[in-house]
Amino acid sequence: MADTCSSGSHRQQQQQLRWEGLESVKAMLHQNHKNKREVLTTIDNLKRLCVDHYFQDEIDNAVDSCLDLVHSDDLLEATLSLRLAREARYDISADEVLRKFTDHNGDFKLDHCEDIRGLLSLHDISHLNMGESSLYKAKEFSRKNLTSAIRHLNPNLARHVRHSLDHPYHVSLMQYKARYHLSYLQSLPTRNTAMEELAVAEFYLNKLQHQKEMREVERWWMDLGLTREIRTARDQVLKWYMWAMTVVQGFSLSRYRIEITKIISFVYIVDDIFDLVGTQEELSLFSEAIKRWDLAAVGSLPSYMLSCYKALYTVTNEIADVAKKEHGMNPISQLRNAWETLFDGFLLERKWLSSNQVPSPEDYLRNGIITSGVPLIFLHLFFMLGHDLTELDGDNIPRVIYCSATIVRLRDDMGSAKDEMQEGFDGSYKEMYLRENPHGDAEEHMLEMIADEWEELNRECFSRARSSCLSPSFLLASLNLARMTSIIYGYDNEQRLPVLEDYIGMLLL
Repeated sequence: MADTCSSGSHRQQQQQLRWEGLESVKAMLHQNHKNKREVLTTIDNLKRLCVDHYFQDEIDNAVDSCLDLVHSDDLLEATLSLRLAREARYDISADEVLRKFTDHNGDFKLDHCEDIRGLLSLHDISHLNMGESSLYKAKEFSRKNLTSAIRHLNPNLARHVRHSLDHPYHVSLMQYKARYHLSYLQSLPTRNTAMEELAVAEFYLNKLQHQKEMREVERWWMDLGLTREIRTARDQVLKWYMWAMTVVQGFSLSRYRIEITKIISFVYIVDDIFDLVGTQEELSLFSEAIKRWDLAAVGSLPSYMLSCYKALYTVTNEIADVAKKEHGMNPISQLRNAWETLFDGFLLERKWLSSNQVPSPEDYLRNGIITSGVPLIFLHLFFMLGHDLTELDGDNIPRVIYCSATIVRLRDDMGSAKDEMQEGFDGSYKEMYLRENPHGDAEEHMLEMIADEWEELNRECFSRARSSCLSPSFLLASLNLARMTSIIYGYDNEQRLPVLEDYIGMLLL
C-alpha cells in the first residue's frame, strides 16, 4: 500500500513538473526573440526530446518567421532552417539552399570540414532527401568529416556525434534518441532546465502509460488462450506491443495502441498457422471462412482455427464499432476485404512453397508487402483515426503505406538472424534476387531499394500536395513504422538485438 501511494505521489509530482515545464517553455516561445538561430535551436531540441506536440502553433509561427535563414551563409543556420521548414511541409529546394556551400562541381567546400554543428545539421537534412543531388553529396561529405573528427572532440561531443552517425536523424526513432539527446543537453554549459524537466516528466508519464497498456494487452492475450491451442505459434506479446507503441504516438491514442496490438498479434498467429500448422485443406477452409465473415457458418473449421477466427472476428468488429461511434462510419466491409486479401497472400506463399514454384523477385515482393500485414494493420488505424473512404484510391494501397510496408519487408528479408520462434520458411526477396542474379550483391541492391522508398516516403509525408488529406498522426505512424525496422531487425553478430533491448528497457521496463 505504501509503495502504491509513493508511486501515485511521484506521478502527481511529474504531472506538476510537466505542467510547469509547459508553461515555461510556452512563455519562452511567445517572447519576441531577435536571435532566430536560438529560436530554431530551441524548436529542434523540443522535437528531439519528443515534446514538440505541445507547442505546434508556436513552432509553426516561429518556423514561418525564420524562413529567411535558409539564405544564411552559415551552414548550421541554413540547414537547420531548411530541415524545420521541410518538416513543416514548405516546398523549398535543398539544391538551391545548399548551392552556396559547394564549388562549381557541386562538391561541398573544404572550409566547412571543421564546423561540427554545421556538419551534424547537414547530416540531419541529408536523410530528408526527396531525390535532390545535393543531399546525396551532403550525406557522404558530412559522414566522412564527422567520422574523422570524432577522435579530436571532447568526450561528450564525441559521444553525441557517434550516436548521430549510428542512429541518423529522421530515419531513426525519436523516442529512442530522445534520452540520449537529453543527456547531451545536460552536459552543455548553458542549459534550459524548464525544457529538460518537461522532457523528464514526459518520459516518466509515457512509461507509466505504456506499462498500463502492456498489462491490459497481456491480460487479453492470456484470456484468449490461443497459445494453448496452437502450440507452435509465436507468443511474443511484448514484441507486438512494441510495434504499436512505436507507431501510434500520444496519450490520447492509448485505446488505439491496444487495439492495433491485437491486430498485429493476429497477423503473426495467422502467418504461423499458414506456415507451421494448417494442412492445405484446412487453410482453404480458413480462407473461405474469412470471405463469409459469419460466425454461424464456420462449423467445419478445426478447433484451433475456430478459436483464432472468433477472436479475429470479434476484435475487427469492435474496431469497426469504434470508428462508427467516434467518426460516424462503419468500415467493416473494407476491413473484411483487407483480411481476405491477407489470407489470399498467405495462400499464394503456401502454394509457391508446396509446389516448389519460384516467383520472380517482383512478384514475391508485391505479395510480400501484403503478407507483411502492414496494409491491413494501417487500414484499421486509418479508420480509427477518422479517415474516410474518399481518401482511399480504390483497392490500391496508399503510397505512404506502400513505402513503409516495402521497407519493412525488405528489412525483414535482410535479417541476419531468423526469428527464434519462427521455424517455417516461405522465401525472401534476397533469395529470389540471387536466383536471378547469382553474382549480384543482394544486400547492396536491397539497401538501394530501401533508400528509394525512403525518398518516396519523404515526398508523401512532407509534400503539401501529397499529404494534405492524411492526418499528422497517420503520417507519423507511417514514418515510425519505417524507423522501427532498423531496431526490430537490427541483429548483431551474435544474432541478438541490442538496440531493441535498450529501447525496451528505456521506454517500457
